[in-house]
Amino acid sequence: MTEPHRSGCPINLTLELLGDRWSLIVIRDIIFGNRRYFRELLTQSEEGIASNILADRLKRFVENGLLTRTDDPDHRQKALYSLTEPAIQLVPLLAQIGAWGRRYTPATHELSVRAQLLEEGGPKLWAAFMQELRSIHLGAPSKGRSVIATLQSAFERAVGESARPKARQ
Repeated sequence: MTEPHRSGCPINLTLELLGDRWSLIVIRDIIFGNRRYFRELLTQSEEGIASNILADRLKRFVENGLLTRTDDPDHRQKALYSLTEPAIQLVPLLAQIGAWGRRYTPATHELSVRAQLLEEGGPKLWAAFMQELRSIHLGAPSKGRSVIATLQSAFERAVGESARPKARQ
């Protein structure tokens, strides 16, 4: 069997790997949600990813060097997925996609607040976030404040604000 024809264009190759909805959702959930086990990714997906699609994306990401898969030492039937450096380098791209989505889609405030913080924080915040991901996924030394905690706290505040009854005017 012959290899399918592949364009050498970096955009085409990137879209082949990441261009479908489910691929970006899986990467998003690992990066922003710290979901690292199959079951977490399956059951905590707001979009309701099917198990066969999730298994396919995880396998493809491991084969293409975006994730590593290791057996969980505490539970032999579980595998732990970790980001590799190329996957961590997607943070600026995801921040830009989120910024674009805030401007041009009807995204809710609650789901936009993390994208807003990443956009406003710019490359300095992205670098700190990537360093934190390196610490979590690659065992690099941890430095500074937790960007993940900051993003999560902002999201929780936004959800709390939207749940409060609006004052009458």
